[in-house]
Amino acid sequence: MCFKNINFGKSDKMLSSNQHTNLADYYFGFLKNLNPDSKLDLISKLSLSLKENEATTETSLQSIFGAYQSNDSAEEIIAEIRTSRTSNRNIEQL
Repeated sequence: MCFKNINFGKSDKMLSSNQHTNLADYYFGFLKNLNPDSKLDLISKLSLSLKENEATTETSLQSIFGAYQSNDSAEEIIAEIRTSRTSNRNIEQL
């Protein structure tokens, strides 16, 4: 089996149209031998996955702005972070 033209680790945005065509051809090679009922079931599932992708929206940075609230000043928060730091670094003797 040859995976030369397939980039499984890359997102869809990173693939060129030629790579999309190669990927579609690769999968079609497996799927063309399915019976008609299996093909229709696959079409249905692919259609549903497209509808789900349309429904999900990305969280914008603006929507999470101001999510953290505290009565402490910035200096107090920094001091608390610094005092909570621990070191587990063990230096081995040579």
